[in-house]
Amino acid sequence: MVDEQGNRLPPGSVGELVVRGRHVMRGYWEDPELTAIRYRPGAIPGERLCYTGDLFRMDEEGFFYFVGRKDDIIKTRGEKVAPKEVENILYRIPGVVEAAVVGVSDAVLGEAVKAVVVADRSKVTEAQILAFCRAHLEDFMVPQQVEIRDELPKTPSGKIDKKLLK
Repeated sequence: MVDEQGNRLPPGSVGELVVRGRHVMRGYWEDPELTAIRYRPGAIPGERLCYTGDLFRMDEEGFFYFVGRKDDIIKTRGEKVAPKEVENILYRIPGVVEAAVVGVSDAVLGEAVKAVVVADRSKVTEAQILAFCRAHLEDFMVPQQVEIRDELPKTPSGKIDKKLLK
């Protein structure tokens, strides 16, 4: 795992996963620009590293934990928020069935954290969701907006389509 400058990170830090080896593809078909972004020279002559775009945290024992995609990160109040971390908290709330977190434009914050959930309205309200988040997340990670819906839009493969939530 590395930081924005390509420096290795110690345990506990969040950084981009970088992989190398014969099993790693060499680039994107007929896309030299994207290949140049994702594949860069390594320390060993002839070595190419793949910058995955995936953010992980490594614990003291060397185990990796997925945090989110680099391009999904929400920049709010000068801080970076991984939607996955907020979603994990939302799924712990009784009555929440599905959850998605996105960044929406905000004149003051740059981006605001917005939570969109499918929940049983008889079991949970927006105010209860916010209270739970305040109790379990750092202040800058708490959603500025919460929306309860009957369903979330899905891609053809069945994943939540976050582009339609902004």
